[in-house]
Amino acid sequence: MRDENIPNFASSINQQQPSSFGRELRSWSRDIAVALGLALVIIVFLYQPVKVEGTSMAPLLSDQERIFINKFVYRFEPIHRGDVVVFWYPLDRTQSFIKRVIGLPGQTLEIREGELYVNGKLVSEPYVPPKYFDDSSYGPIKIPAGEYFVMGDHRDSSNDSRIFGPVAQKYIYGKAVFAYWPFHQFGEISAP
Repeated sequence: MRDENIPNFASSINQQQPSSFGRELRSWSRDIAVALGLALVIIVFLYQPVKVEGTSMAPLLSDQERIFINKFVYRFEPIHRGDVVVFWYPLDRTQSFIKRVIGLPGQTLEIREGELYVNGKLVSEPYVPPKYFDDSSYGPIKIPAGEYFVMGDHRDSSNDSRIFGPVAQKYIYGKAVFAYWPFHQFGEISAP
């Protein structure tokens, strides 16, 4: 005979499980929503995915490669020679270009038969492979204050500052920091 005053522990545990599971599910859902929200804020306001179009930055970046750019880095640190930057094309500000900074404001830049000279000193450019070398000459020019001289690593196939001149800092809106597709290119994009 069963005593009605003795609680049935099995049924009480079964009744608690759905509410416990529900609380756990709501907690996980909330955490995932917060994480997705933070990721969206970071991508929209700090990092931006972009697709590389063209071969002017080969072999570092290839046509159709996907990368992330840091849109706020230059609010906290200066632009350095060697940085790979994304900027509004000076001749058509509806287009973006990606190039390497090779000359800084106030520097005198000259290219002699493909060799880069900054303030009269030869600068090593290990990121330009011999097969992409361009033996033309340019300059000398003094880079104006607040402007940067940019060039593609694929020197004989690059529309860059040799054609459109130095780029004003206000048009530089990001630094290439990370490649994510195709997977064999996965990794950090760093200055030499």
